[in-house]
Amino acid sequence: MQRRTVIKNIVIMAGGIALLPSCSGDRKKASILLKNLNTSAEQEALLAEIAETILPETGGSPGAKSMNLHLFTMKMVDDCHTAEEQKLFTKGLNKIDQIAEDKYGVSFAKCTPEQRKELLVQVAEDKSAPKEAATFLKITKQRVIQGFTNSKYVMTDLKQYEMVPGRYNGYFPVEKN
Repeated sequence: MQRRTVIKNIVIMAGGIALLPSCSGDRKKASILLKNLNTSAEQEALLAEIAETILPETGGSPGAKSMNLHLFTMKMVDDCHTAEEQKLFTKGLNKIDQIAEDKYGVSFAKCTPEQRKELLVQVAEDKSAPKEAATFLKITKQRVIQGFTNSKYVMTDLKQYEMVPGRYNGYFPVEKN
């Protein structure tokens, strides 16, 4: 056997061994890298369901899940909110699921769309709702709507931008006084 072939094979194996841990991935962690927010894959899935309830998929437009607005929300909360708001966000996410368990006997993800909507409206309007749940819902609504209005779908397909004075129409009929 030649020395160069052996060295080349050793280098390839060492590279493979170095990359192997990153390929396995922790299935219990969120799918995006967050610096301050500590969320699990279950919490990410729950947030996706809540975002989909806020902005559901209709015949003409995609929903929050298909646009990955839950990931946008998580990233924005991680980057732009204070540590106190981040704690309230995480606690509120768990509290929403707990409220669904208490009210309907199943988790939020297993509730019907009507039950989900009713639950979120109740948390948003009820002054006696837990502070964590109300703060979580407020932040989530804000970030889901922000993500939707800044999405590629809205900016390219939905809005037809026209400069301010509008286009010139030389054939526009003019009324005589």
